[in-house]
Amino acid sequence: MLRVLLTTTSFQDTPGPHHEMLEAAGLELVRERGPLTEEQMLSLVGDLDGLLCGDDAITPAVIDKALPRLRVIAKYGIGLDKVDVGYATEMGIPVTFTPGVNHTTVAEHTFCLLLSIVRNLVDSVNASRGGTWKRITGHEIMGRTMGIIGLGRIGREVAIRAKAFGLSLVGYDLYWPEEFAETYGIRKMESAEAVMLEAEIVSLHTNLTEQTRNMVNAERIQAMKPGVIILNCARGELVDTAAMVEGLNSGQIGGYGADVLDVEPPPSDHPLLNAPNAVVTPHIGSRTYESVQRQAGMAAQNLINVLAGKSAVAQANSLPEGK
Repeated sequence: MLRVLLTTTSFQDTPGPHHEMLEAAGLELVRERGPLTEEQMLSLVGDLDGLLCGDDAITPAVIDKALPRLRVIAKYGIGLDKVDVGYATEMGIPVTFTPGVNHTTVAEHTFCLLLSIVRNLVDSVNASRGGTWKRITGHEIMGRTMGIIGLGRIGREVAIRAKAFGLSLVGYDLYWPEEFAETYGIRKMESAEAVMLEAEIVSLHTNLTEQTRNMVNAERIQAMKPGVIILNCARGELVDTAAMVEGLNSGQIGGYGADVLDVEPPPSDHPLLNAPNAVVTPHIGSRTYESVQRQAGMAAQNLINVLAGKSAVAQANSLPEGK
């Protein structure tokens, strides 16, 4: 029987046909609660045919120990920064992923964070629950300029919703969607930094790479418009945590809405958890029943296909000939 390590919590916790898919495939499942560290992964791999993983550390050391038995790394999600895709490719291991399944959900969550900040929702609800009828005056977002960094599927969905809220749009992406941008009136900026200088609301929807790590840093924060709101439903490492905390404390940053942090799960004393005007959610941007079932279904199908010697629905790497 083929053995597969399943670590993604939303896959395991959410009912749906993805469970029946794995059962029908006759797989032996080893269940853990991720995300797992490299050390934890090293203790588990070695007698596994497949990994159905979330944000677990899939490093060269993990891949080496998993060989020669490992046949597929099936990512539940689209972010591959925790998987050494290059090394997996070198070792002939297919890396699959699930593009196009969570863009609606994450875009909606982006606006959930934004509206929570401008209308002081968290403080108001907490005050009411505490027996205090505290009426805090908030702000409208209509007429403001939103900058979107990364106009892939999620960024474009954010843009569609932004226009419905009456926001003006500027954006940047290495692969500029000309027709879409013209349709939705998105003004093209020459760089991510230019977006940050122009916008009153900055929404991050780009991959984590060495070039984008800490793209929101102390220098750029000081150059932004006073009171800027920053939204991050991508990766926590896009933002320099210390610089963000300083910006929030000084008031230069008017609000930070984040679904991701640089350490997940964070320690209880993580500085952003209690920073002023920070609304932090526990990486639930794609965690809706609808999105989880789509994502889990594609991840499961990718895994099953590769283990059966078939092509994945979506594969992130192209293997060298003979691999």
